[in-house]
Amino acid sequence: MERHLAHIRLLETRWVVFSGGEPLMHSDLFRLSALLRREGIRTTLLSTGLLLERYARRVAESLDEVIVSLDGPPEIHDRIRRVPRAYELLAAGVVALRAYDAQFPISARSTIQRLNHAHLVETICAAKKLGLNSISFLAADVTSAAFNRALVWPLERQNEVALAAEEVPALESQIEALIRANDPLVLESPEKLRRIVRHFKAHLGLDTHQAPRCNAPWVSAVMEADGTLRPCFFHAPVGNVREQSLAGALNSDAARTFRANLDVASDPTCRRCVCSLHWDSERAARR
Repeated sequence: MERHLAHIRLLETRWVVFSGGEPLMHSDLFRLSALLRREGIRTTLLSTGLLLERYARRVAESLDEVIVSLDGPPEIHDRIRRVPRAYELLAAGVVALRAYDAQFPISARSTIQRLNHAHLVETICAAKKLGLNSISFLAADVTSAAFNRALVWPLERQNEVALAAEEVPALESQIEALIRANDPLVLESPEKLRRIVRHFKAHLGLDTHQAPRCNAPWVSAVMEADGTLRPCFFHAPVGNVREQSLAGALNSDAARTFRANLDVASDPTCRRCVCSLHWDSERAARR
């Protein structure tokens, strides 16, 4: 990271998100965050919350915000995490973090899948009980090799996570309940929430996949642990920062060609995307 600092400044980097796996298992996480924060860069930790209590003091001192995975009310959360007392550990981590800094921002991200699709309203109740600042929802990705998967999931594994046709109405009912409630804790607009239903319908062949509004490849990049640089989580690599400079990889021939030819609306990968990004620099500057 130190080697790339000059280009981080040149690119006017504003925000770095540590993802995983579990970033709290990385021995240099806090040094990396401190290095970036000295440059005035906002740092966010995406975490399961399982190790949050253990590292609460260092998280409070070293990062700007945490987004935890919240899969549902306690029993549903533990079942999806496949970790005994996962919800209890998450709750203890939130309490510990807030003990060091009562105003520290902690939000939730909930990935909708077969085991929790009928419990979204309960998930919001759980987020409130935990005292979280906000919650966002996204559909489970079952068809890509993103997020460190060696291969695309086989059909059997996809069916364990994706919804069956008879389960879609329950999801739709929960989504409409969220929209009617208009709870300020929920970050998504009604349009984005309804897109989650369409995503699962499209997976079943009951609707068509539609790409979201997204400018991720033009405003951000995903740097993996081995130096691989991607335009987003889902598209193929365009360079490697162990072999090139950061700016060199971002503006390599492969990267420039990719951006020049990408049509988000028609691209098959974009049309199946579950976690798009649309960065409005002017709006961010006003904040």
